[in-house]
Amino acid sequence: MQVAFDNIPSSIGYIRSGNLRALAVTSASHLEVLPDLPTVGEFVAGYEAIGWTGIGAPKNTPIEITDKLNSEINRGLADPRLSAQIADLGGIPMPMTRGEFRHFIATETDKWTKVVKFAGIKPD
Repeated sequence: MQVAFDNIPSSIGYIRSGNLRALAVTSASHLEVLPDLPTVGEFVAGYEAIGWTGIGAPKNTPIEITDKLNSEINRGLADPRLSAQIADLGGIPMPMTRGEFRHFIATETDKWTKVVKFAGIKPD
């Protein structure tokens, strides 16, 4: 394989062992785990593409349940040991309120909708 856009957690072991040469990260800022690796944005102004994982619940889930889930997930992400493990894999913990996560998803959807339209991508 000549080139791949992969996420850091699945690539970090190969990068650390020297079996994979990373060229840049697609996040807007440098990663703590690979501080000398440039961002694509340093070469292509405004470039940012991140992979992220979030946890959702069905639309009609009672608010007390979603509040509890949000609280416990954020508490876990605030734990220094878990935060360090995530960072060691090249991840960035992003604790948010339910509203902040809703806004994040809307922003990501809007960003990628513009990319798809600009590229003229059509579903098969």
